[in-house]
Amino acid sequence: MVHRLARARKAPRDLVLRARMVELSWAGQRVPAIADELRCNPKTVRRWLHRFDRFGLDGLEDLGGQGRKRRITETERSRIIGLVKQPPPGRLTVQADGELAAADESGPPEWTLDALAAEAGRMGIEVGRSQVRRILLAEGVRWRRTRSWTRSRDVDFEGKGHGSSSSTPARPKVRRSSAPTSSDR
Repeated sequence: MVHRLARARKAPRDLVLRARMVELSWAGQRVPAIADELRCNPKTVRRWLHRFDRFGLDGLEDLGGQGRKRRITETERSRIIGLVKQPPPGRLTVQADGELAAADESGPPEWTLDALAAEAGRMGIEVGRSQVRRILLAEGVRWRRTRSWTRSRDVDFEGKGHGSSSSTPARPKVRRSSAPTSSDR
């Protein structure tokens, strides 16, 4: 079975390589020679030979479940994403009597990564700022309003004026060739 696996064309490449290590070992080659021929580290060859000796053909398979386990569950991830959809506790809203008030004046007026991480901590989810950022980026979620200073519902609000003064001339747009030539000099 090992000889057949070492010659297989449709088996996973790693499995074929490991079977080839065993085959070369059976042929009497030493570990450094096997590593040179297969272009891998001698430690790698030793590890797979030992695993084959211990577990047989099953030892050449990858072990499942390797790597670090997630610290937070999918439910907790969803709760963090759901926070962004809710208004922040410190955001001012117009009340029925026309006054501005916030649900929690000590809370953040806008969602930031720090504010989201702190709110998740209050909900019992241990998560850092950078992990909140990775979660939101993976979901394609925006966690803040951008350029809130450019819009206002205030009738007395005046937007920014025109651009630069006309006394500063605009830089002329010149098309450049892709390669310098002697006529450019």
